[in-house]
Amino acid sequence: MTRKAPRGRRAAELLDQAAMVRIDTTDDYTIDVSNRLRRLPPYLFGRLNAMKHALRQGGADIIDLGMGNPRDATPQIVVDKLCEAAQEPRNHRYSVSTGLFNLRREAARYYQRLWDVDLDPEDEIIATIGSKEGFSHLCLALLGSGDTALVPSPAFPIHVYAVALAGANVISVPLSEDQDEFVGHIVYALEHIYPRPKVLILNFPHNPTTMTVELGFYEEIVRIAKRFGILVISDLAYAETTFDGYQAPSFLQVPGAKDVGCEFITMSKQFNMAGWRIGFCAGHPEMVRALAKIKGYYDYGIFQALQIAAIIAFRHCGGLAREQAEVYQRRRDCLCRGLQRIGWDVKPPKASMFAWVPIPEPWCEMGSIEFALKLMREAEVAVAPGRGFGENGEGYLRIALVENEDRIRQAVRQIKHALG
Repeated sequence: MTRKAPRGRRAAELLDQAAMVRIDTTDDYTIDVSNRLRRLPPYLFGRLNAMKHALRQGGADIIDLGMGNPRDATPQIVVDKLCEAAQEPRNHRYSVSTGLFNLRREAARYYQRLWDVDLDPEDEIIATIGSKEGFSHLCLALLGSGDTALVPSPAFPIHVYAVALAGANVISVPLSEDQDEFVGHIVYALEHIYPRPKVLILNFPHNPTTMTVELGFYEEIVRIAKRFGILVISDLAYAETTFDGYQAPSFLQVPGAKDVGCEFITMSKQFNMAGWRIGFCAGHPEMVRALAKIKGYYDYGIFQALQIAAIIAFRHCGGLAREQAEVYQRRRDCLCRGLQRIGWDVKPPKASMFAWVPIPEPWCEMGSIEFALKLMREAEVAVAPGRGFGENGEGYLRIALVENEDRIRQAVRQIKHALG
């Protein structure tokens, strides 16, 4: 892969863009809270959630395409196993915080089956209470005051705020659909920011923008990580939620990746187990061990019956992921074609459970938050404003593919009517 390094004026612009993310403070507390908590801004989606609740209380049938919360059922065989395991008193005890060995072994087999990656379930995999918990605790294990992390922007909020909660700083690197250009942005930041960032956070297929990468991108990232001595955390939440023949690569596929980083996966999307909160961190043994130490202080592990049911999901529900991806692909086609018919410029994503849609004229100047509120008030459709994912998300909406096709068609009709 040949990088496109920024030059001249473009370099100066990038240095401005790759600036430290400002974490706004809030002082609306009557108690003396920690500085860590004060660094977090009010939750931007709270205003939307409050309006959604109020409208529903008033009888409105809000079509909620805002949150990526799967609504399809967990496989019945998994639910049945949970019910069976929950009846067993020995499963009512505390579990180990690293996860049952048999569950970690199934996760290792999953990596072997999908990406031909060999992982030692004893030293290179740890179970987490969803990937969000694991990611946040790993940031606590790796980062502290004076440290910095590189985070592509726009970003899934926890990728920014877990770093802030750890007391470290975020360096925002603008995403680019041109992978060579994006790699150039990363290298430029590593060469020009002092002290040098300690961690690089990646998330492909990307939330919210749905951007995808090829294996060559990760090969370049491993070379960069070794060159600059930076650790890599890859969030592979949409490992199998892919469309049109695209297959998402794993960071760990690259030889030497386990020397410089780790990866999070989750059972939420491909197995429809979002509320079960089961994920994994895999890769660099010392990073896994650091996370295990933090978790040993914070939790007693996942309810053992849930872990036993998750083992059944890995063993018997491998075909579900492909079927579920096809469901999301049909919803994607329904949404994108519908929006295109009413004049929106929409590019169908190759992966994830979202569409990343530019706000159409003549509403661009309204801003994504106000436009999202307008859609909820006038179209009774909830979407996520791009500004909720950082400044570089402004001008876009993230629309989740969580409703069935009939509800999605209804949402498009209501949007068309509301916007005239």
